[in-house]
Amino acid sequence: MTEESPRTVSDVMSHTVVALGPDAPFKKIVTTMGEWKVSALPVLEGDGRVVGVVSEADLLAKEEFRDHSDSLIDQYRRLGELAKAGAVSARELMTAPAVCVQADATLAQAARTMARKRVKRLPVVDGEGRLAGIVSRSDLLKVFLRADEQIAREVRRQVVDPLFPNGEPTLHTDVHEGVVHFSGRLRDATLVPVAARMTRSVEGVVDVEFDLTGSQSAQSAGRAASGAAAA
Repeated sequence: MTEESPRTVSDVMSHTVVALGPDAPFKKIVTTMGEWKVSALPVLEGDGRVVGVVSEADLLAKEEFRDHSDSLIDQYRRLGELAKAGAVSARELMTAPAVCVQADATLAQAARTMARKRVKRLPVVDGEGRLAGIVSRSDLLKVFLRADEQIAREVRRQVVDPLFPNGEPTLHTDVHEGVVHFSGRLRDATLVPVAARMTRSVEGVVDVEFDLTGSQSAQSAGRAASGAAAA
């Protein structure tokens, strides 16, 4: 990971991706997942466009319906899953359209998409829908591996310097285990919540704490901003 904070999916995604064609047979899908230790595989058309995704959940339908223990009513309610139980190719098994993300999407956008769609990984596509990579939950968490020193430098550059262009000589910025700690004296209390919001937007920041002296309003604002994340 570079010194500069990762901003988009392209910064953390995996460029080496194993994919399937629509006609890939059931056993080939299972074998490929096992060999590559992945839980889902994108399905591509001839030009590399992502047309669907086959996941372990899609494959498990075959095993789930093996004993036919569901009543006819229950099976009718689950016709989509029942159809997958009889599927023999990626085309029949895949979930389509695929939930994808573009390489220039922010990490926050990718995380929201994963959460809302309840998926563990997303194919990354270009403007034409062609596969460019894949991003997983673990990829998105890489931002929290940034060194404290890197985070501190970025907070000073992107938060402290713009907010206090004339210098705030008694305001100190330290980072420990991803938690940014502002201490010292601050003259303008109105800048505390602004600093908190800007700091939390820096990739890799776990939390923000304030321990301020000076005016009563600055101390109160610092305590409120420190507790904002927990609230």
